[in-house]
Amino acid sequence: MKSIYLDYNASTPIDPEVVEEMMPFLRDRFGNPSSSHFYGRQAKEGIEEARRRMAGLLNAKTDEMVFTSGGTESNNIALCGAAFANRKKGRRIVTSVTEHPAVLNPCRWLQTQGFDVKYIGVDQFGLVDLEQLEKLVDNSTILVSVMHANNETGTVQPIREIAKISHRRGALFHTDAAQTIGKLQVDVKRMSIDLLSVAGHKFYAPKGIGALFVRAGTDVEPFQRGAGHEHGLRPGTENTASIVGLGKAADIAMKTMSEYAPRMQSLRDRLHGLLLKNITELKLNGHPKKRLPNTLNVSVPGIDSEALLSSIPELAASTGSACHADRMEPSSVLMSMGVAEEVALGALRLSLGKWSTEKDVDRASRMIGDKAARLVRYPIEPCETNPTRKR
Repeated sequence: MKSIYLDYNASTPIDPEVVEEMMPFLRDRFGNPSSSHFYGRQAKEGIEEARRRMAGLLNAKTDEMVFTSGGTESNNIALCGAAFANRKKGRRIVTSVTEHPAVLNPCRWLQTQGFDVKYIGVDQFGLVDLEQLEKLVDNSTILVSVMHANNETGTVQPIREIAKISHRRGALFHTDAAQTIGKLQVDVKRMSIDLLSVAGHKFYAPKGIGALFVRAGTDVEPFQRGAGHEHGLRPGTENTASIVGLGKAADIAMKTMSEYAPRMQSLRDRLHGLLLKNITELKLNGHPKKRLPNTLNVSVPGIDSEALLSSIPELAASTGSACHADRMEPSSVLMSMGVAEEVALGALRLSLGKWSTEKDVDRASRMIGDKAARLVRYPIEPCETNPTRKR
């Protein structure tokens, strides 16, 4: 039986048009972009076209785009680079408790380097507490980092308001936009963003490629040393084929987003409605409206979501649980939102994408409903027989 992929927030397949655009740079246009001869110029032209496309998607300038190996590296350059470049102005960094580890762990490391990191709480829907943010951002604050949309719940943050609060105190504002690029309109000028991270494999480009928007005039210190590639922020010979693929994915996203987002929302709401018919106690996690159009995070209270997914091998989806000391630990994101542990342990993240269909949604809802009705409520299975799935 054909499997159903509902884990697009974890990774997307590479778009065939992206693969086609990349192929010449894997075969014939193999030159080093830093070389002055014909082969080098071919590669350089491919990279600069990708830079134009990526900048166009974000309404940025081409020289504000830096290519990286992905969202994690982009976050590290933004956070660590901005922190060390501006440490004479102050030592405070503010972020939220529901950030991805690619932000939280660099922030924790910066704390060991003498920076004062403060963490904003969130409400029951996962939205940051703006009043708390106002209190935490003071004259010593040099950087605020809040993700555009949460990878687990899909909750979309009020980025413009957060940026305004940051800038009033003279702080830079960074956002991890890995989950929103290609799904929502992102305009770095209108949203007053100084630094923005992109992950290619979240919007139909290859894994291992990403980008960082750095607003002109923003001080960022490189933490890798080498030649002057990528405006001196990311040394090393460029991954030309993947950069070209990222550019093509950005081009496709710019042309199709007006149709893509409504279609995703329609499928998401259809899935939610069908699940509610089959599971009356189903609980939605995240904001009911301010949410990614493709993301549905729901809980079946009293049921271990890992056990549920393990019983449906033909369905690819995610949970927010993690295995610690031979027991399942609930999602830290959901717990930060005040979700009860029993509810958090039953959480499923179902994320749709370009190749999702109504048939997939209908079949997935039936399988989840059927298995949820049959599973014994608690105790949670031990980790040895119920391995956690990666997010």
